[in-house]
Amino acid sequence: MIKIENLSKTFYDENNAIKALKNINLQINEGEIFGIIGLSGAGKSTLIRCINRLEEPTEGKIFIQGEDITAYDKEDLRKLRKNIGMIFQHFNLFLQKTVYKNIAFPLELEGLPKEEIEKRVDTLLDYVDLKDKKYAYPAQLSGGQKQRVAIARALANNPKILLSDEGTSALDPKTTKSILDLLRRTRDEFGLTIVLITHQMEVIKDICDRVAIIENGEIIELNTVEELFKNPKTKTAHEFISRIKSDITEEIIEPVDFSGTVVRLSYSGENAKKPIVSKMVKQFDIEVNILSGDINRLIKTNVGHLILELEGKDEEINKAIKYLKDNNVHVEVM
Repeated sequence: MIKIENLSKTFYDENNAIKALKNINLQINEGEIFGIIGLSGAGKSTLIRCINRLEEPTEGKIFIQGEDITAYDKEDLRKLRKNIGMIFQHFNLFLQKTVYKNIAFPLELEGLPKEEIEKRVDTLLDYVDLKDKKYAYPAQLSGGQKQRVAIARALANNPKILLSDEGTSALDPKTTKSILDLLRRTRDEFGLTIVLITHQMEVIKDICDRVAIIENGEIIELNTVEELFKNPKTKTAHEFISRIKSDITEEIIEPVDFSGTVVRLSYSGENAKKPIVSKMVKQFDIEVNILSGDINRLIKTNVGHLILELEGKDEEINKAIKYLKDNNVHVEVM
């Protein structure tokens, strides 16, 4: 659906060249909710704005459904943007227009008949559960309601792609969950491809199929959300995951405080239901001290972690670690 090849973006001021993106290569599948996560200044907003050419790439190509949009002229871009909806962190609503007028705006630009516009807006208001706010103004709405209006406006032209630029970061956790539920339902019912950028791993965990981590303008890790949680490969991924308030958690104790071998286990799905650790203790001449544990509930499965101290002879510890790996548990010696 979306293919990005060797994409770079450089900003210039009087004295400096700032490389915001460096040789980005990504493929985003049709119907996928794809997350891009990074800290402030990592380049994620620049990347998502290149996808609809609100920012012009310095180098590289972007293909949407096989067409190179970096070669599009103004008229081609106008047609393209009808198929790409966008929602923003601070909603970007017209404060002097009613909810109805905000949603109707892109349809009015297309010159659709008034009756058709009203029918479409009413359908969208019903979809985002804001029928009673049709003639309210943005100042009369909560943050979550404003974002629902923004989503309805983004869906007005029946786009094939929806871009979310920190669309939930200004919202409280409960409201964030409701907006993510709405986005997931939108994908499922309309078959949209959603590209979502955020600095919150909780958002990635709750909605995304795959995720790319961007740092200093470069993609440093790309994986399914499940695999990222099971086996993060970069320090940045570890840090993002460690900040999540997991569903079950205990304080992690530093491995240097212990004389045994400290290991971090990652497991998911059916493995989480099996007494693998219990069987390991019975089978090998070792003692196990549980230092911490957590479970993160993802869209399709749960991913859990245990940090254990293993005490005993090296030979027995090595056998125990092999046993865990043979049972599809990822083991990291800390």
